[in-house]
Amino acid sequence: MPIPLVNSIASWFLKKRFHQIELFLKYPNEVQNELLFSLIDFAKNTEIGKQYDFASIKNYKTFAERVPIKNYDGWQDNIERSRKGESNIFWPTPIRWFAKSSGTTRAKSKFIPVSEESLEDCHYAAGKDLLCMYLNNNENSQLFNGKSLRLGGSKELYKENGTVFGDLSAILIDNMPFWAEFSSTPSNKVSLMNDWEHKMQAIVDETINENVTSLAGVPSWMLVLLNNVMETTGKENLHDIWPNLEVYFHGGVSFTPYKDQYKKILPKKDFRYYETYNASEGFFAIQDQNNSSELLLMLDYGIFYEFIPMDIYATSEEKAIPLSDVKLHKNYAVIITTNAGLWRYKIGDTVRFTSLNPYRIKISGRTKHHINVFGEELIIENAENALEKVCKRTKAEIVDFTAAPIFMEGKEKGAHEWLIEFKTPPKDINYFNELFDNALKSLNSDYEAKRYNNITLNKPKINIARKQLFHDWLKQNDKLGGQHKVPRLSNTRDYLDDLLGLNI
Repeated sequence: MPIPLVNSIASWFLKKRFHQIELFLKYPNEVQNELLFSLIDFAKNTEIGKQYDFASIKNYKTFAERVPIKNYDGWQDNIERSRKGESNIFWPTPIRWFAKSSGTTRAKSKFIPVSEESLEDCHYAAGKDLLCMYLNNNENSQLFNGKSLRLGGSKELYKENGTVFGDLSAILIDNMPFWAEFSSTPSNKVSLMNDWEHKMQAIVDETINENVTSLAGVPSWMLVLLNNVMETTGKENLHDIWPNLEVYFHGGVSFTPYKDQYKKILPKKDFRYYETYNASEGFFAIQDQNNSSELLLMLDYGIFYEFIPMDIYATSEEKAIPLSDVKLHKNYAVIITTNAGLWRYKIGDTVRFTSLNPYRIKISGRTKHHINVFGEELIIENAENALEKVCKRTKAEIVDFTAAPIFMEGKEKGAHEWLIEFKTPPKDINYFNELFDNALKSLNSDYEAKRYNNITLNKPKINIARKQLFHDWLKQNDKLGGQHKVPRLSNTRDYLDDLLGLNI
């Protein structure tokens, strides 16, 4: 498709879509309420709809009282029935695709339903909106003069009982219109390769001679790919390879631990970074401003949002609230009801609101990925911000990390044990640890209180991981690929002890 025509179509869509966005910015709670009842009405004759008598639900209060909040384990049996070909269980239209992601207590893997509606009105709509917002903020962009280098999951799609499952990125690539491949690199064939290590070299070979203007993918895996590109070409930075490269669209994991490494290989001052917040369950939020770490919550993608304050999460007082009741700067667990038939579903993420007009958020962590064995409430955001501060002070660079508690034994106090793989290690690990401990105290008052005079917690213990440790652990567990992540924080020692066993 000719570039001028692409730009013309993009401009038309931009104007049309911004009128719709203005509506939910002006009337966010009304938009969410209307969306909820459209979902309820659409699914009233499903098995779930009849079970909870959707037809008689007339307000949010009744919905919240009648429909229970569940995690994946609570939905697994119904999802398995749907995967075997049963229909009209929790959504009226056929569910043909299931996005496979990491497992739960009951299952090795989760299979998240992806409906026609969620594919078109959520995932693909978000991709268009992301481009719209970027182009609106950068009128001189030459984005469509080249191609987007996309880095998705490494698994191919598998058919079973008439349905298809695989990484969400593979499902999205497989269902894209044929013309979308013209503006992307690598080819669909390479993007869907199963062997991650061979796929990486194939991507390098296909992309180094393209006019790449944007990047899209998870920061950790994208960094591995980009370092391979520079090693293959012998260039010192990516602008020498792709001079028209102008933006990196990233999501999946926090960008904080990788920011300085990206700035080294993308040194142009006007290079842009745009963050997204999406998962197998849906696309939730998009950065809508240049040079911002805040994400605009998208309210018309067929997803109704509720939130549980983390100070009552998993307690007898646990109760969800609608978007209209959230407060600034408070941590919430996210609950979603979606146009793929997930009703009041715990996605496992935590967010805090940085703005209520419009609703903007920051991702603060995972409900399960935190350490709170001693009442310290250490979340991923604390850990990553502390590590970022200390790395700047010590000129260190981190590849990956994980942490777990050292449990109290007898009269011995507890502590946190960290395993960190450095790209550039600090000259003095003891000094690094001292700075890190102080940074955590400054960011988390609960941690500071537990560390005061070693009343509950001793100073952290830091282990230096050998090179490639986290890569080898992911490979051993068949988790190499664009959508897999290393568990950062845990209340148990399972992940840490497993990794320490490989750290030889």
